[in-house]
Amino acid sequence: MTVHFIGAGPGAADLLTVRAVELLRRSPMCLYAGTYLDPEVLAHCAPDAELIDTQKLDLDEIVAHCARAHAEGKDVARLCSGDPSIYSALTEQKRRLDALGIPWDVTPGVPAYAAAAALLGAELTVPEQVQSVVLTRTHARSTAMPESESLANFARTRATLILHLAITRIRTLAQELVPDYGADCPAAVVYRATQPEQQVLRGTLADIADRVEAAGLRQAAVILVGRALAESIDCAQSHLYDPGRDRSHITG
Repeated sequence: MTVHFIGAGPGAADLLTVRAVELLRRSPMCLYAGTYLDPEVLAHCAPDAELIDTQKLDLDEIVAHCARAHAEGKDVARLCSGDPSIYSALTEQKRRLDALGIPWDVTPGVPAYAAAAALLGAELTVPEQVQSVVLTRTHARSTAMPESESLANFARTRATLILHLAITRIRTLAQELVPDYGADCPAAVVYRATQPEQQVLRGTLADIADRVEAAGLRQAAVILVGRALAESIDCAQSHLYDPGRDRSHITG
């Protein structure tokens, strides 16, 4: 018996990996986060699988279901929105499973920010303009942020900034970012990327909050900020594909 932590991707049922689909098909129990998941993803589960929505369960209740499955010798598919490496509570859950002697493994998924970038047609790193991406969140009514990870500290890098779990504070956040990025800096919000109700809002730090509030978005959205998001960019040519690069040493 194994608890399989599976990246469910941004929501679209056809963006799961082949491995993820196979695990869903053969797991008698599936624990899933209904808040962010397109129901079509669950169509990959076996017809007789026990489906449990975890959006109203606490950690003890979730682990209790895993322990019951372990006692019954049944694999568990633990679906995480996006990729398990980001904001999935993987660390907390696997620690509990280890204490109970319950085996687990992890299957990666398409992260929400990657799906959002794809919808925008954006490369988040552009030669000689921005070469770093910061994935972060903010603190409101959720887990406190470490003091060293303030938004101001990240803003000073002018890296492409991806903000999760922050849509309700977008006006305040945009104002905080203006001093370093500039009011005209491209910004975008993608709501439920790849799902039927997806919305893509483009703007700048000066007006993105107005667009979000007009659309009434309150959850399940990713905020992207940075010069790499401009719809038209005149950038340098990367060294990788430079015609002047010496490739005589490359083999295979």
